[in-house]
Amino acid sequence: METVSVSSGMPIKCIAIDDEPLALNLLQEYAGRFPALQLVQVFDDAIAGAAWLRNHPVDLLFIDINMPDISGLDLVRSLPARPMVIFTTAYKKFAAEGFDLDAIDYLVKPIPFERFERAVMKAIDYSRYRSQPQPSKGEAIFVRSEYQLVKINLDDIEYVESLEDYVKIHRVSDKPVMSLMTLKALLEKLPPEGFQRIHRSYVVSLARVRSLVNRKVRVGNVELPVSSSYVEALNKWIKK
Repeated sequence: METVSVSSGMPIKCIAIDDEPLALNLLQEYAGRFPALQLVQVFDDAIAGAAWLRNHPVDLLFIDINMPDISGLDLVRSLPARPMVIFTTAYKKFAAEGFDLDAIDYLVKPIPFERFERAVMKAIDYSRYRSQPQPSKGEAIFVRSEYQLVKINLDDIEYVESLEDYVKIHRVSDKPVMSLMTLKALLEKLPPEGFQRIHRSYVVSLARVRSLVNRKVRVGNVELPVSSSYVEALNKWIKK
C-alpha cells in the first residue's frame, strides 16, 4: 500500500459518514495512506454521525449524499459549525447543491484513489491557507469554480475581468478560471500592493503591466481601458 507523505502541520481530523459499509471501508483504506489525515470516526448511520459531530468538531467531513435517514446535503446544512466537506456519492446530479455548500470537492463513486488523492490535497492546501495569519495575504488564493476549490498563485494572475455575477481570472500559465463572485469580493482576497483596479470591470496585476498609454494598460497581449476614476491611483503606482 502506497503512503502519500505530505507535511501539513497538525493532522487534519476527519470523519466519514456513509450508509454503505463497503464505501466506508474504502474511505478508511484510502485515508490511511495519508499521514496528514487523522480519521477519528466512521458512521454508517447519518443521524448518529450528525449527533457526534455536534459535540466533536472536526476539520474535514467525508459524507455520502443519498442516505435513508437524512441526506448528506441536509446534514451539512444543519451543522452549526461546518468543517471542510468532501461529498462522496453515486449521483452527479447533486453536484450543484454541493457547490452551494462550499464543498472542497465532490467525488463520484466508484472513487479511484487518484481522484481521492486530488480531493485530499485540496483539503490540505485549503487547511494551510486558512491557518495563515489574517489579514496578511499569502502567495495564493482559493476560489470556487466548477464545484471545487481552485488554488490560484498570485504571481500567475495577469488580470481579472468582471462578467456580471462572475469574475474571470486570466492566468499566465493556464486557462482562465471562472468563479461566482464579485470583483469587489475578489479584491478583498488580493494584496493591495500587487493589484490595482483600473475600471469597474478590470483589476490588473501590477507586476504584469507592460505599458500605460492614453489610458490604456497593456497586460500580456491585451489592452484594457482605464476609467478616469482610477487614473490617479495608477499614476501613483507608476511613480513609485
